[in-house]
Amino acid sequence: MSIIRQTAERMIRYEQGNSRKIEHLLKVTMYARLIALGEIEDPADRELVELAALTHDIGIRPALEKYGSAAGSLQEQEGPPVAETMLRDLGIGEDRIRRICALIGMHHTLDPVGGLDHQIIIEADYLVNAAEQGASQDEIAAFRDQHFRTETGVSLLNAVFFHDADQSM
Repeated sequence: MSIIRQTAERMIRYEQGNSRKIEHLLKVTMYARLIALGEIEDPADRELVELAALTHDIGIRPALEKYGSAAGSLQEQEGPPVAETMLRDLGIGEDRIRRICALIGMHHTLDPVGGLDHQIIIEADYLVNAAEQGASQDEIAAFRDQHFRTETGVSLLNAVFFHDADQSM
């Protein structure tokens, strides 16, 4: 069984009974995969992005339990230790665990961006959050113009949210 499938199944069990969170992590992962396919040559690097996308919100539960809040900074703080344990249990190598945990620990940090993998997580998460939160087209365009950097991410965002946008995916 692939490590992506194993991680997805583990995260679904982690969020068991919370269909909204499960759907969120799966949607973010699919967008991250699509962006990574357009932007990253190395399959191992694309896989790392997918693993980070699957686990990016793993800190919500411990943040809520400890602080009664799911603020982005608390997710970034509380997520890496939980993810590290899960990823180690799945047999993922230490270098990859460190990078995935670093991405979890900065997935709400928009500046500075810590690499292409971080940029992809930001874009994929925003694509889902904008729809889930009912962001206006003006808000979406402003976020795109300020924070989207990948050609694939911009193209996806335009296709999803703007009927008359360039469809050059």
